[in-house]
Amino acid sequence: MTDTATSFRPDATAEATSSSSTLSGAAGDFLVAALYHFARFPRFESVRDSLFKLCQEQGVKGTLLLAAEGINGTIAGTDAGVQTVLSYLRTQPEFASLEHKESRASKMPFVRMKVKLKKEIVTMGVPDIDPNRIVGTYVDPKDWNALISDPDTIVIDTRNDYETAIGLFKGAVDPQTKTFREFPDWVKNNPGLHNKPKIAMYCTGGIRCEKATAFMKEQGFEDVFHLKGGILKYLEEVPEEESLWEGACFVFDERVSVVHGLAEGDHQLCHACRNPITEEVRLSPLFEEGVSCPSCYNDRTEEDRQRFRDRQKQIDIAKKRGEKHLGR
Repeated sequence: MTDTATSFRPDATAEATSSSSTLSGAAGDFLVAALYHFARFPRFESVRDSLFKLCQEQGVKGTLLLAAEGINGTIAGTDAGVQTVLSYLRTQPEFASLEHKESRASKMPFVRMKVKLKKEIVTMGVPDIDPNRIVGTYVDPKDWNALISDPDTIVIDTRNDYETAIGLFKGAVDPQTKTFREFPDWVKNNPGLHNKPKIAMYCTGGIRCEKATAFMKEQGFEDVFHLKGGILKYLEEVPEEESLWEGACFVFDERVSVVHGLAEGDHQLCHACRNPITEEVRLSPLFEEGVSCPSCYNDRTEEDRQRFRDRQKQIDIAKKRGEKHLGR
């Protein structure tokens, strides 16, 4: 099969055979598809240009990461454009069983399209961790509540501190990591994790906890579980009145957060540190649009803040012209 995205056109059943239900009836003009797939993909470099060109042709924006271990990313666009890209990906033998999760956005949540070549599709920094070889047990969203309510289970959030700050599962352990690279050391420095027989792990869409469970299995933990489809799938499928999720889920686009039913949350982004903020934070004297918030004010110099002010001026000018400032 040739890697020629420009000649690719999806067949009429592409949407029907998608492994995720289409949320076309939900509010929002743009379809957002979050995806990842671990697979042995040594030819990943050869796919980049054709994939990027197809996304450009279809008006699809977002970020896709390609590596020898697979693909990861989130894209957005019209329903037809996104489905065309997904269908193309599934024509690659390595991604024939690719699954994705869908939500809606009221406006385009990305500024541009990026297809990046990486060493890992999610960076843990531990050699030879391969979820294709060893991994924890998937748990469907409908069964998740029972598992994490079991007193023999330790529930671990594998996301970073700026994500966990706005939402967690009830009773979850928050490692307070700054990056996923810190997670292996956190595990090794917490021998108490062996005190209970079951480990249940979760993340936004499933990719980090899938790799984390592979690491935990390598470390000798036996009963390791992870939430299939991540928080996003749970918020889509589990009714709010039955939910053990507390707060909002951080997402890596201009929506900033989503809540039950994958509706857009009310968080905004501090464009100085990229942390989620609320309306209450915006009232703080340490908050300045595009310049600082309480989370980052003390970490910046006045020179930093002046540089951010200059950038914000350019953003404001572009906004008045009806343009999107690419620096954001």
